[in-house]
Amino acid sequence: MDYIIEVMPFMLSGLKTTLWVFAVTAIFSIPLGVVVCLMRLSKIRIISFLTKIYILIMRGTPLMLQITFIFFGLPIMGIVLNREIAAAIAFILNYAAYFAEIFRGGINSIDEGQFEAAKVLKLSKATTYFGIILPQVIKIVFPSVANELITLVKDTALVYVLGLGDILRAAKTLSNKDASLVPLIIAGGAYLIIIGILTFVLRKIEDKFEYYR
Repeated sequence: MDYIIEVMPFMLSGLKTTLWVFAVTAIFSIPLGVVVCLMRLSKIRIISFLTKIYILIMRGTPLMLQITFIFFGLPIMGIVLNREIAAAIAFILNYAAYFAEIFRGGINSIDEGQFEAAKVLKLSKATTYFGIILPQVIKIVFPSVANELITLVKDTALVYVLGLGDILRAAKTLSNKDASLVPLIIAGGAYLIIIGILTFVLRKIEDKFEYYR
């Protein structure tokens, strides 16, 4: 117990990094995913094509490689970012691509008659999507979005490639220094608690959506 108390400040410092990476990614990648989705569905071919390429790259290459490229590769082109910003950009761009495809699947599941009815009523595209389609899509895709958010919690450990001290890096450092598995057990417990709380909150939100169906 004395050892746990001794290492907790270092572990909590790592936990802070894990939580901010998760929060920043979740807050910015979901709205960006909606925008990317709408660009992917655009009737303007060049916009749709470029968006497809973006999604292909983000989903087709490892997130770790993307993090490394943004931090170590962009300086070659004169763009220098600090570790925190580089990590945030990489995570947001990566998860936005996944969320975009989730939202696109949700939009494609909406009956075509609703789009035609909106045209008959002479509603603008913005009103059609944001006032009629997206509220329904959110209900449809929420379980998939929730799964991605849970995966995001675990993916935050990848920030170690930039030398950021997340909770897993903190646990590994202490484990190697003290030849003990206790820090790794603490880290595992922290992940379980975070995911448990997140799962509970997401389930409550999903239940609200079910009530309004």
